[in-house]
Amino acid sequence: MTEKYRPVRDIKPAPAAMQSIKQAGHPIFRSVIAFVSVLVLLVSGLGYFAVGKVGDVANAGNLTLGGGKGVLDGQAEDGATDILLVGSDSRSDAQGNSLTEEELALLRAGDEENDNTDTIMVIRIPNDGSSATAVSIPRDTYVHDSDYGNMKINGVYGAHKDARRGELMNQGFTNESELEKRAKESGREGLIGAVSDLTGVTVDHYAEIGLLGFVLLTDAVGGVEVCLNNAVDEPLSGANFPAGRQFLGGPDALSYVRQRHDLPRGDLDRIVRQQSFMASLVNQVLSSGTLTNPSKLSALADAVTRSVIIDEGWDVMGFATQLQNLAGGNVTFGTIPVTSIDGTGDYGESVVTVDVNQVHTFFNDALGGSEPAVEAGSDEQPAEDQGPDLSEVEVHVLNASYTEGLANGIAAHLQEMGYTIAETGNAAEGLYYESQVLAGDANSKQAEAISEALGGLPIMVNSSLDANTVIVVSSGDYAGPTAESNAVTSSTVGQPGADIGAPIESPEFDAGGDGPRCVN
Repeated sequence: MTEKYRPVRDIKPAPAAMQSIKQAGHPIFRSVIAFVSVLVLLVSGLGYFAVGKVGDVANAGNLTLGGGKGVLDGQAEDGATDILLVGSDSRSDAQGNSLTEEELALLRAGDEENDNTDTIMVIRIPNDGSSATAVSIPRDTYVHDSDYGNMKINGVYGAHKDARRGELMNQGFTNESELEKRAKESGREGLIGAVSDLTGVTVDHYAEIGLLGFVLLTDAVGGVEVCLNNAVDEPLSGANFPAGRQFLGGPDALSYVRQRHDLPRGDLDRIVRQQSFMASLVNQVLSSGTLTNPSKLSALADAVTRSVIIDEGWDVMGFATQLQNLAGGNVTFGTIPVTSIDGTGDYGESVVTVDVNQVHTFFNDALGGSEPAVEAGSDEQPAEDQGPDLSEVEVHVLNASYTEGLANGIAAHLQEMGYTIAETGNAAEGLYYESQVLAGDANSKQAEAISEALGGLPIMVNSSLDANTVIVVSSGDYAGPTAESNAVTSSTVGQPGADIGAPIESPEFDAGGDGPRCVN
């Protein structure tokens, strides 16, 4: 796993829009899985690009992807390609054109736009294209952003975008098109970093889609079959459907996937409903001859061209070849485990809390390890990693947070691993604003091992330290392990609610079978 190393810097004040716990518009209108078409784009073999539309897909540039290594000829160095899929609440298309009044009416979502990314998913595709694993991240997941502090993950994009826009305006930029372009680049970068920190996954590719894509794609394939355990009549979303199996067109499907009121687990059940819709859509596209129907291919291509933005340089045609034999049964869906769905954020807002360590473990298990397998028949065996000699390094642990006993908990955890703890104490006030590992050499094996043991803390160089001395600084953003009995709290941002205890896990399912999965 490639870690992101960041320089130490002051935490900037949160943008004013983020500090308010109020959000413009009703939340129900901001929770649409319009990026569904991106999933089909990736797992259907991209057959519809054969009609010549690939050159028309919009690109997002200046993104840090692949940990600086990227994906070469469709072959990611860790054995799989990880794609961040984002649904944006946009009232314009991918080319920047405002939606028409008729198109806005189809969305049933009003005309007030905001920068929340309420649908976030990581999809892993192994290099052999044999499967696709899609993992959803709840929009209210409370995370720590290294620049702007604690916030819901769906607000990270907007916080970075707004801040960058303000910086550019202060520098004298007046070209609105250039302002928006550069601000969006910063928003995407911030979100990529937040997702990578939360999941432990290095993002290789980025895809974004607006609201219109969902309706266009659903209608392009002739509607999608769904199944409900019980009849629903929920006026806020417009969901009014009988129980059982039924086909839904674009606008009705939009109401189906955005409902969260009157569901037992609120947003978690809405995610399950969204995933069941995607699974049914993938199954339908892969098994119904959609990719051999010229009119449907053209409609699918138009939907992607109008609504999808991908990172520039992505060889989607090569990726299509990689996925050409993918079957619905090998497309699986899941959701990260959470510790509570009724937690409290810094401003009193309701949040979903997670244990970052549990999320990292979940991704390691669900998405598979990153070590490349030794080829059959090869005489070469992987060398056994002996690791650094723990007896040669002295560790100093300093507490730069307001959490009493945090340094002692970290020191005890490292001591259990065999490290020698030379000192624990408080850091000088105002000196550190981010958790980190300090070493005399950025390539110190001891520092790298300690960083990994503490959840991937950034390594900073302090030239005054000798080769056998490492300093660990724990600030308010620390989310790694401790030896304390309440370790779950130290790796959780925000105040967990009543659900704290065993992780809350959602069902996992695939896109195979002969009919849609029945859900709440």
